[in-house]
Amino acid sequence: MFLEEAAMKISQEIHVPKKFAYTFGPNHRPIATVQPGETVRIFCVDAAEDRITRASDLPSKRLNFPFLNPQTGPVVIEGAEKGDTLVVEIHEITPTRDWVWSALIPDFGGLTSTSQTATLNAPLPEKVWIYPLKDGFIHVNKRIKIPYQPFMGTMGTSPEIESISSLAPGNYGGNMDCADICPGNKILFPVRVSGAHFFTGDVHAAQGDGELCGVACELAGAVTVTFNLLKGRKMDWPRVVSPDAIMSIGSARPMEDAARIAWRDLVLWMEADFGFDRLEAYQLLSQVGVMRLGNMVDTLYSMVAKCPMRYLPKTKLPC
Repeated sequence: MFLEEAAMKISQEIHVPKKFAYTFGPNHRPIATVQPGETVRIFCVDAAEDRITRASDLPSKRLNFPFLNPQTGPVVIEGAEKGDTLVVEIHEITPTRDWVWSALIPDFGGLTSTSQTATLNAPLPEKVWIYPLKDGFIHVNKRIKIPYQPFMGTMGTSPEIESISSLAPGNYGGNMDCADICPGNKILFPVRVSGAHFFTGDVHAAQGDGELCGVACELAGAVTVTFNLLKGRKMDWPRVVSPDAIMSIGSARPMEDAARIAWRDLVLWMEADFGFDRLEAYQLLSQVGVMRLGNMVDTLYSMVAKCPMRYLPKTKLPC
């Protein structure tokens, strides 16, 4: 069910556009404008544009490469300017159907030859799974059911001049596939163009760290968010504030460079906003830091570096 309107006043609903955005960039025509502090509900199709509905719908036949991972957006945030930070508080992700799909796709995934990790090995066989979603679980079979733990696989703001595929992650956000982009958390994105130009899509009902085969439990749904701005607060990489931790997300190849970006950004954040000496933060994270793998299958890999909240002065949280 959607949030009760009395508990959460939703000022507008942003529906799936007639023309999807398949890139993050500044040249798309905006589909909506919101004010800072406004709460909106944004509807999204799944990563396959809702073209896969049964096990016989093979991705190689149903998908229109390279037009994949359609985004709802851009949404303009009134008053956002280059050098600001956009804060996106996620309240709820609600399914708009009662099933999910996953798949093996030829030349795509973490344990097969791909275009970027090329070998002479034959592709894995193409296969689609359809799983019912009911009673708060994804029902894999009679024995196994997975808790519904939704998050947005793709979310971010526009790069300043580039137009980048919505299959890719980067310093603007994008297809990070990080499970911490979920209800209860605030996601911070750098603003690089006037209005921020916010995009989101690729709803996941559940996913293991790394998205190993390249396809999560893919879902169509609606995400309810509140937008806010930190004026004049420049940042370089996406960040997350949860009840339990602050996090920085880095995307790169090789994977260790994505980890280094995330850890470095987290150290600099702790220095700038939480009163740590830089080397003290480095030392503390060496003992208590947590790292999570978002994806190991996209054009760039995404890593999430975390500092537990109990080690931080709460009065200094930026949002």
